[in-house]
Amino acid sequence: MSTPAKTGPALPRFTVPNVPKLAVYVVGFIPAALLFWQVFTGRGSADPIAYLEHELGQWALRLLIATLCISPLRQHLGINLLRYRRALGLLAFYYVVIHLGVWLVLDRGLDLRAVFNDILRRPYITIGMLALTLLVPLALTSNNWSIRKMGGKAWTKLHKLAYPAIALGAIHFIMVKKVWLVEPMIYAAIVAVLLAWRVWRHYSGGGRPKARKVVTA
Repeated sequence: MSTPAKTGPALPRFTVPNVPKLAVYVVGFIPAALLFWQVFTGRGSADPIAYLEHELGQWALRLLIATLCISPLRQHLGINLLRYRRALGLLAFYYVVIHLGVWLVLDRGLDLRAVFNDILRRPYITIGMLALTLLVPLALTSNNWSIRKMGGKAWTKLHKLAYPAIALGAIHFIMVKKVWLVEPMIYAAIVAVLLAWRVWRHYSGGGRPKARKVVTA
């Protein structure tokens, strides 16, 4: 007579309030609205354009990091926020686009020649543009129609581009400062840990679920 296999303690599950996704977008844009209000009312820094660029880019990176946190939170703490991952990812993309728009319009005055020269000659801008380029197809396919059209496996494979995009975003943040500051290094360390967790899970199968479900709602 065989004895039943021993299993570890069941992972506690935390009940997360079912917040409408529209509320996530509304709350997510509050920091951007406050930043523009500060700048246009003269309550920003001595260099309001640079301040606006920096803060918008930093919020984009924070939101990208938030998307990376969702899987480990679900696996290790039983907190399931999967239904909000797409909204957080799109919010991050919108912040990147606004960050880019401030640079193009307010900083460079839509001087396309200067913009092109900056992309070629300034490595931190080159890296930032590469990160944006990787995020564009993810934003365009972050909808149920694309998931159905591409199929779950192809869609999931495409959206793994988020990993190098976030890594490039962290590197961009470090290089923008041009000196070794603690804050950018903290962000980079968080990104490195979260990406390393995914590498570990992929190669060791550490707690990886048997079937991966694509959230379409």
